[in-house]
Amino acid sequence: GLDEKDVPNVKLTRARDGSSGVATFKFSNPNCFDINTQASGEVTGMFMIDDEGEISTTEVNARFANGKPQDIESTYVMKSPDEWDRFMRFMERYGEANGLGFVKS
Repeated sequence: GLDEKDVPNVKLTRARDGSSGVATFKFSNPNCFDINTQASGEVTGMFMIDDEGEISTTEVNARFANGKPQDIESTYVMKSPDEWDRFMRFMERYGEANGLGFVKS
C-alpha cells in the first residue's frame, strides 16, 4: 500500500443512541492519481494504521470528470460504540499529526 500524503476532509455522523456511525473521507488529490505511483496497482481499500493496530474499509470510490480522476471518497462504517471509540482515538492521533481540527455541527 501507499502512505497517503493528501490530508482528507472527514465528515462524521453518528446515530442519536450512539450505537453506530459513519466516517466519510474525501481525498482531493490522492497519491494513487500520481503517475509515479500507478505501478503500485489498484486501490483495494483504505487502511488506517496506528499504535493500536489497523482499521480498514473496502468502500472506496473514485470520481471522474471528462475521463480524468478528480477525487476519492472512502466510507468507514462503525457498527458499535466500541468501534466508534476506537475510530475516534485513531482520528485524534491522526488529527494531531496532520493539523486537523474537529468542528461539531
